[in-house]
Amino acid sequence: MDPRQLEHIVVKDNDIQSIVMSYLLHNCFDETADSLASTTGIHQPVIDRDNLERRKQIMHCILEKKALKAVELTEQLGQELLEKNKGLHFDLLCLHFVELICDGKSKEALEFAKTSLAPFGMVQKYVGKLEDAIALLAYEDPEKSPMFYLLSSEYRQQVADDLNRTLLEHANQPSYTPMERLLQQVTVTRQYLTEENGKDAFPPFSLKDYVKG
Repeated sequence: MDPRQLEHIVVKDNDIQSIVMSYLLHNCFDETADSLASTTGIHQPVIDRDNLERRKQIMHCILEKKALKAVELTEQLGQELLEKNKGLHFDLLCLHFVELICDGKSKEALEFAKTSLAPFGMVQKYVGKLEDAIALLAYEDPEKSPMFYLLSSEYRQQVADDLNRTLLEHANQPSYTPMERLLQQVTVTRQYLTEENGKDAFPPFSLKDYVKG
């Protein structure tokens, strides 16, 4: 299909509701999903509620600054989960390291770094972030350091999202929602149209600008 024909496609309310429903369940917003179902009458897909609750609990631990608990709960689902996803495991351990620093437990943080983070320094792709994490120990106010991104809610949310996708894959469920794939398709389409018609005709797609209207 020519991407220029997409603007003429009529999207039904049921399709939009189904996309929203899948997004809510994917991200463990089960109560909101139940509310959407009762309000609109839309059929909820059959899902593993136990898996959803486990993912919800793990994500909650990460966002509530309980990274080691999230690691423990993840390993209960499958010891190999983090063994196969070293980068994700490293991020979770970094979060715990940051939590110790923010709690003023610098000595404990240093010991944790020696025992749990140092082994990752043998792999080049982890060295940069490892150095950033260790450098936080030198700052009286880590939030004002150049490495403040490690303390940000955005970084914590990203780790939670990455782990959620990993848990979904482990349960043989889609790791990305239809909404995310749709946005990817829109972005690619806009890039295609820009190449065909020039950058001024179709500026890069921005969800933030689109929502603003």
